[in-house]
Amino acid sequence: MDLGRGSWTAQEFREGIDVRVSVRADAGTGAALDGAWWPRTRDLAVEVPELIAALDRRGIEVERFTYAMDAWTPAPRKVVVRGRTVRTGGFSAMDPQVVCLTVNGGSRRLDLVVVPPEADALTGARALRISTRPGPRSPLLVLAAAGCPPVPQVARLQAVRAS
Repeated sequence: MDLGRGSWTAQEFREGIDVRVSVRADAGTGAALDGAWWPRTRDLAVEVPELIAALDRRGIEVERFTYAMDAWTPAPRKVVVRGRTVRTGGFSAMDPQVVCLTVNGGSRRLDLVVVPPEADALTGARALRISTRPGPRSPLLVLAAAGCPPVPQVARLQAVRAS
């Protein structure tokens, strides 16, 4: 782990074998949402490498991962997964219920609704399933239909920004 240079390599990396993610068959074609991701924690340094590896197994090569800064703990600027470097970026103007991935040579963008890590098993599984149904969907509608509460903001980050 080298946080001084802004990059990170997973130490206890599991190759994405138990990542809870669903991706629509028509992902990246302009639908409002391309799927859902149900991370186990709000620690992107742990969760992002696993998500990237899981998508890589499906033939989706992630090059950039962007997220709402108020919904997550800070992430390293670069993550090395399977020998590839993936850039990350946090933005204050992003929807906290979505993460965006630039994939396959920058030619496609995937928007994944974030199922809160605190969601129970039934609610989380329901959100993963609903997000892949045909037709446009908004993050709020997917989470509401699944019975999920909105993604809370990370209080620690709000306090730091206020000072």
